[in-house]
Amino acid sequence: MEGVTTIAESRAEAASRRRRPALSAFLRTRRARVSPADVGMPPGLRRRTPGLRREEVAQLSGVGVTWYTWLEQGRPINASVQVLDAVARTLRLDQTEREHLYHLAEVPYVPERERTAEEIDPEVHRIIESMDPLPAVVYNGRYDVLAANSAYRHIFPVLDIVGGPERNVLWQLFVTMRPCCCAILNRKEELPLLVATLRGTYGRHVGEPAWEGFVDELCAASGEFSALWRSGDVSPTGARVKLVQHASVGELRLTSTSLEISGAPETRIVVYSPHDTETESRTARLREIEDPVIGCPVHARPLSYIRSTMLRTAHLHTGNGNGHRATTQIPPPEPTPGPGGE
Repeated sequence: MEGVTTIAESRAEAASRRRRPALSAFLRTRRARVSPADVGMPPGLRRRTPGLRREEVAQLSGVGVTWYTWLEQGRPINASVQVLDAVARTLRLDQTEREHLYHLAEVPYVPERERTAEEIDPEVHRIIESMDPLPAVVYNGRYDVLAANSAYRHIFPVLDIVGGPERNVLWQLFVTMRPCCCAILNRKEELPLLVATLRGTYGRHVGEPAWEGFVDELCAASGEFSALWRSGDVSPTGARVKLVQHASVGELRLTSTSLEISGAPETRIVVYSPHDTETESRTARLREIEDPVIGCPVHARPLSYIRSTMLRTAHLHTGNGNGHRATTQIPPPEPTPGPGGE
């Protein structure tokens, strides 16, 4: 074991020696591209150095000149997170460059907290539309629906009758739809996974008002969600088969695949492909139905009926002024008159 340890230590030392020249070259090139004017300093006379001088970087970063000189020379010195952050700010490094600096300096990198996306680029809209007839949707870390193509909206038509904050998958599954009418048939397996995935993302946003408010409102509106949230389970996103009930065509078996969007952290395209030929045939039939039926076999009603009823309900709640999500639910069916009339 002692021999194995010695070999591992030798390899680590060799890797560290290779990083030092790379660190030195990286800092020199980053320093050369920042002019005194960029950081509010006068250019001065007889400036032969392109960009900032070493002593200027040290002064702006709040570190000693000798320490920064040794860092740029690639000497084996200890660098703290705070000091590297200060140097990165002075050299105006972006996130990718900052991560590279940490790696070369052999300091664990902690990414900055990302803002949850609320919208997407037009190019992403074009991409999901080009995926038609495959259903495709764009989710952020809270499962807000940022965009969806027509094939997705045919399968999940409730999306077209809710707006604003309620365009959220978790809100629709736990609050808008009663359990028997939930679009997901295997909800006992699927919903805990969705909540566990949400919690995994939430860990990067603890304390943020938007996230804390979202979780608090869901817990208040749904006891089922609250219980799953309290379990503390965490899960990553991944491909799996979803069983979807659609009153117009029957059961759909869809395989979900997530694709990350570069430059939009925690935002992903999810594509739902038919898992079998029967599902492929049924999704094709859906495109021909103008007024699909929504709900379970007992409570199913046409989309037009549900839309008009929900609009009337929303009108009654307009002007509450509390800034919270409305707890709109798919309305229950009206009672059927008996043989003797009402």
